[in-house]
Amino acid sequence: MSKSVASPHGGGSIPANNNDDRFSRFRLIGWWDQEKLRSSRVLVIGAGALGNEILKNMALLGFANIVVVDLDSIEASNLSRSILYRASDVGRRKADVAADAVKNIFPEARVHAITANVVHGLGLGLFAWADVVIAGLDNREARLWINRACWKMNKPWIDGAIEGINGVARVFKAGQPPCYECTLGETDWAILNKRMSCNLLALENDTEGKVATTPTISSIIAGLQVQEAVKLLHGLPVLAGKGFIFEGLNHTSYRVEYTENPDCMSHYTFSEVIRLQETSPDLSLAQMLDRARLDLGSKDVALEFSRDVIHKLACPGCGAEEELFAAVGTVPYARGKCASDGQMRAVITAHGYSGHETFGDRTLDQLGLPLFDVITARSPEREIAYLIGGDEKQVLGQSAMGAAR
Repeated sequence: MSKSVASPHGGGSIPANNNDDRFSRFRLIGWWDQEKLRSSRVLVIGAGALGNEILKNMALLGFANIVVVDLDSIEASNLSRSILYRASDVGRRKADVAADAVKNIFPEARVHAITANVVHGLGLGLFAWADVVIAGLDNREARLWINRACWKMNKPWIDGAIEGINGVARVFKAGQPPCYECTLGETDWAILNKRMSCNLLALENDTEGKVATTPTISSIIAGLQVQEAVKLLHGLPVLAGKGFIFEGLNHTSYRVEYTENPDCMSHYTFSEVIRLQETSPDLSLAQMLDRARLDLGSKDVALEFSRDVIHKLACPGCGAEEELFAAVGTVPYARGKCASDGQMRAVITAHGYSGHETFGDRTLDQLGLPLFDVITARSPEREIAYLIGGDEKQVLGQSAMGAAR
């Protein structure tokens, strides 16, 4: 027999739902499919002010498979803008604390934390794993990398940006320009170029991560981002190639439509991805090249890395060389000076392997590249993107939440 509860607005009672559960109110929305959210896989990049609100919303909505990535540790200033953090968390890794907080809100969620720089520390396999990527970041370099990675792996991503009491949310779909890179102007590129010295060594940046924001604008923009993710997963129209601008001073909001750049470098998607069962320590570059030659039916094959690596530093004065194998951008500028004569050393990079280089015996985990990454093989007629699938368990833990797809 059904029961009734008093209406909070007066005027009688409301029949109680005997089948009431955590998500029953969502199911009153005609098009809502709770299983779509539960089974979807979401990569959240950034666990600051926006990331906290994104993750909170996802926990409340019942997203059950989440990977959260952030490089930083919690500072006292985060506590005024980040609902998932407490004073006792200061000094701990943002990703770890955020993951635990999501599981406290929604115990059924499987949330895996990764402490890494998205540009240098995330393999393309993580993008292949995800159904959608949601970013809450404060720098253009990371957004540009996410954009290119999502295009390569044919995945949509949702960007959010905030400053003061203003913000923007926008959606980018692989294969459907305009993309994030299309939106960049001369000023954006000038700022991007300042992050690297002329010899590809990383410069210090003391202001990164110190954008003026409030928790209110974080809530607004993150709410829009997660709502766009819900709509996208349900096949509803989203802000693809568009942005929603919220201006907080006068409470004006409007949509903007971006223009495709025909010369954009991001518009590239792998046509064929083969998942390998081996791990990165199992495979040398020489072995990978042999495999690719067989698969492509050609001897004229070259391997290409997912990102450039610094092979070595060479001093023009004393002639000494130091072999590094580190991703470009991870070696600080000060490291470039020769210990013997103080001269700035030349940076020698490696973009791939064709069989003529001296490092063919190096395994894939010895190249300065992240685990669960992609190595691309190209012949004149065809290309194959090899996903190093054996790394997935190490990267995503025992609860790997299903193979990358």
